[in-house]
Amino acid sequence: MKVFGANELLEDVFEKNLCIGCGACTYLCPYFRSYRGKTAILFPCNLTQGRCWAYCPKVEVDLDDLSERFFGRPYEKDPLGFHRSVKISKAGRQVSEGSFQAGGTVSALMSFALSKGYISAAALTDREGLRPVPRLAQSTDDILRCSSSKYTASPTLSALNQAINEGHNQIGVVGTPCQVLAIAQMRSNPMGDKDFSDPVSLVVGLFCTWAVDFREFDAFISERIEGSRITKVDIPPPPAEIMEVYTDNGKIEIPLDEIRELVPNTCSYCTDMTAEFSDISVGVLEGRPDMNTIITRTERGEKIVDEARKEGFLILDDIGKENLEHLIWAAGNKKKRAFIKAKQEGMLNAREEGARCYLRVRPETVEEIIA
Repeated sequence: MKVFGANELLEDVFEKNLCIGCGACTYLCPYFRSYRGKTAILFPCNLTQGRCWAYCPKVEVDLDDLSERFFGRPYEKDPLGFHRSVKISKAGRQVSEGSFQAGGTVSALMSFALSKGYISAAALTDREGLRPVPRLAQSTDDILRCSSSKYTASPTLSALNQAINEGHNQIGVVGTPCQVLAIAQMRSNPMGDKDFSDPVSLVVGLFCTWAVDFREFDAFISERIEGSRITKVDIPPPPAEIMEVYTDNGKIEIPLDEIRELVPNTCSYCTDMTAEFSDISVGVLEGRPDMNTIITRTERGEKIVDEARKEGFLILDDIGKENLEHLIWAAGNKKKRAFIKAKQEGMLNAREEGARCYLRVRPETVEEIIA
């Protein structure tokens, strides 16, 4: 794949409003920074090739190439992506109780990985008021402080880039599907560096249907309640169709139809609900607010999950048939909608000489997905 630079990133992503603010292009150089959920370039850059373009999950993503690299096979139509197992889980007795969202599986996994030396630090998403903030966690307390869900797009990967710049290796990352896709791009060494060494040791992906734009969400919430009073935000599984905003004086409920108006258009092109290029994926278990769904994808992910269970960090159980079927249905619907839209808008498998596009994947796989 030919790699381009910042000018092409502006043309391919920013000018088309495809940027989700994942943080993959920030803190790589002095030029790209994130402010209140918006990524911007501070100074002109005329480099013809750059990591900013190469890492972006919104341009020239070759799903077949990434799947071959990480799973040894081309990208397939499976709604959940390549996986070894799907179970349900929650934090075990070895994890101090935190402000967990659902079962606390992610906090348990990262705490275990840190305690056993599988990772030396973790790039996570903290919160200041309502604003999501990237954090590099280096202790269990740091991990637990980042345990609640945010639902807004966050430049989490800027913490990963900063950690790499500071010389960290064996880094763990927790991210949404678009962030996990960017990490896969990074780990594939797109710049062809001869001395490349993968600094990422564990990727835990979060299920995600969409994320809201922080700036719009902040303005929306500010009309209803002061942001500093918010202690937690939650979206219960269907059929609730509400967002719950907890405050120091109770909670308010907001219809999801109003929240969906704040979702950036770029989310509608995302084909991935379950973070397919992670080692382990985690989401809320429908109908069980105290549990998570957990998908293991890689040998390393499987090993860590099994050891975490044996040492009391995780409790695992089989997933019910109905829960699994609905998860497959929901992930499949998102994948199908996104592929159809990308195809209709010429963002898939562009063939004209010199043309760049969002996604590349075998045409026969696309047809199987959208059939």
